[in-house]
Amino acid sequence: MKVFSSTCTFDYSWEEVSTANWRKYCPWNDKSTHVVAVDTLSRTVDSETGILRTERLITCDQSVPQWVLSLFGGSATSHVYELSYVDPKSKRVTMCSTNLTWSNVLKVQETVIYQPSSSKPTCTTNFNQEAKITALCGGWQKIKNKVEEASVERFSQNAKRGREGFEAVLEMSRRVFGEQRELENGKLQS
Repeated sequence: MKVFSSTCTFDYSWEEVSTANWRKYCPWNDKSTHVVAVDTLSRTVDSETGILRTERLITCDQSVPQWVLSLFGGSATSHVYELSYVDPKSKRVTMCSTNLTWSNVLKVQETVIYQPSSSKPTCTTNFNQEAKITALCGGWQKIKNKVEEASVERFSQNAKRGREGFEAVLEMSRRVFGEQRELENGKLQS
């Protein structure tokens, strides 16, 4: 097993980040064009804690080399199961995802956490990401290590693009919803 981890701080409040999180696969995010569908399987709010629990199925078109498809079968369309918790009291979003497609060959378990920054102004949000990548190639340790190393490198590249895309979604959300708030506040003051 190899582990990829990444942290950064977004210059947006937790409220902005936790709201924009639901829009990260929107049409104006040109970094997520591989995502073709996001289906919500269930969504519940715990009446005692206020925690929002959401299960989603994310469908992607991946750029899988033809030789991989020939060797293992299947298609370039893949599915990811995502389970998320939004805790409004502790201001923490936790998202756990795992691949459903190709999981008998390569298992990727990702955890993402968004929470307000404690060391910076309250208008910033910390992002922590960790992915555990395990190649299931039997006893061939050298091949397993190479597959895991290549997968971590690819995951790292995709994570960078994902953060860039999310920044664009955050900026667009701030503009669109900031203008909406200004209009609403102007109407209230009139």
